[in-house]
Amino acid sequence: MENAAAPGPGFHFIQMNQYEQQTGRLRSEFQTLYGGEPRLFRAPGRVNLIGEHTDYNEGFVLPMAIDRSTFVAAGVRGDRLVRVRSLNFSEQFEFDLDLPPMPRRGIWPDYVEGIARVLEATGTRLRGADLLIDSDVPVGAGLSSSAALEVSVGFALLALAGAEIDCTALALAGQQAEHEYVGAKVGIMDQMAAVHSRAGSAILLDCRTLALTYLPLSNPEVAIVVCDSRVRHKLASSEYNTRRAECEQGVELLRPFLPGIQALRDVSVEEFQRYENHLPEIIRRRCRHVVTENSRTLAAANALWSERTDEFGRLMIESHRSLRDDYAVSCAELNLLVETALEVEGVYGARMTGGGFGGCTVSLMRTDAVADFSATISARYQRGTGFVPGVYLVRAGGGAEELT
Repeated sequence: MENAAAPGPGFHFIQMNQYEQQTGRLRSEFQTLYGGEPRLFRAPGRVNLIGEHTDYNEGFVLPMAIDRSTFVAAGVRGDRLVRVRSLNFSEQFEFDLDLPPMPRRGIWPDYVEGIARVLEATGTRLRGADLLIDSDVPVGAGLSSSAALEVSVGFALLALAGAEIDCTALALAGQQAEHEYVGAKVGIMDQMAAVHSRAGSAILLDCRTLALTYLPLSNPEVAIVVCDSRVRHKLASSEYNTRRAECEQGVELLRPFLPGIQALRDVSVEEFQRYENHLPEIIRRRCRHVVTENSRTLAAANALWSERTDEFGRLMIESHRSLRDDYAVSCAELNLLVETALEVEGVYGARMTGGGFGGCTVSLMRTDAVADFSATISARYQRGTGFVPGVYLVRAGGGAEELT
């Protein structure tokens, strides 16, 4: 496997015509709203192929950027006011960088102001800006719309300030913004995928060291399809923080037997099996998922590298069962999507992806099975739930960039 250091700081340029449809309206609306010619930026959503709820346990994840993005049109101002409007929500708000932060509102502007405040706190003096945002990353679907928003806005603000852009530092700032200004104790996976992804590759990310290994996803005979359940359960945010606390409790209870551990990432499957009976049932189940999921993710990376697609699919199925039974973050709708997917000829594996309690599944299949898969899963899911699922054939895209 190619063990790659993080790409160096700086811009990633692509040709404007690749995103002409998405950015044409954005550019025009910016000129109408603010006047002047904007600079354009984007950051992608992502799908996690395997390695769920391991990132905040300092473990391993295997995401890829998808070909859906959050776009920002940005123009510099002469003062320190930041004005923001979203085409998705038809809302506008503003904040002054020279005044104290606004109280947490529990809505999308928290992400925008949060990343700006963190970048300032870490030593970059930003300039005022007019920002117009548009996104085709589904919100709440587990495809990292929040990180795409944080990273695209952060990238734009740094560029307008003439600051050097360190991609890993930007990812860490996005994570800190969610912790401090949104109240979600997220891991680092989403932001790192948003800045460091490469077209045609997945990333094996070590969430402790932030080491990246790029794995090829270029076999034309294999397809990755995301299915959006259209379900957004309100449990997701509170239960996410609960799962994190349960994992931390598990580390404390295991430490007398394994004195060197700092996180569940440090516990092998064999060590866990030796000491799991010392844990309360709920904590044992939560920890078992994380420990075995880390093992599955490393095995999946090796399977992907050696093009053992059947093995990768088997590990995806095991991952879903663990998330459903031990980590208890799946739901009836996600289970139906996975069960239906696995009945389709040519599907290697399927699992829920993202935080859970709704959102999306990801399936790995032969390319010639995509049409049958889409028809089957759409009909059966609608019959079982009354919802029409979103079915997206996704390709591995690149990370955050300025469009020129």
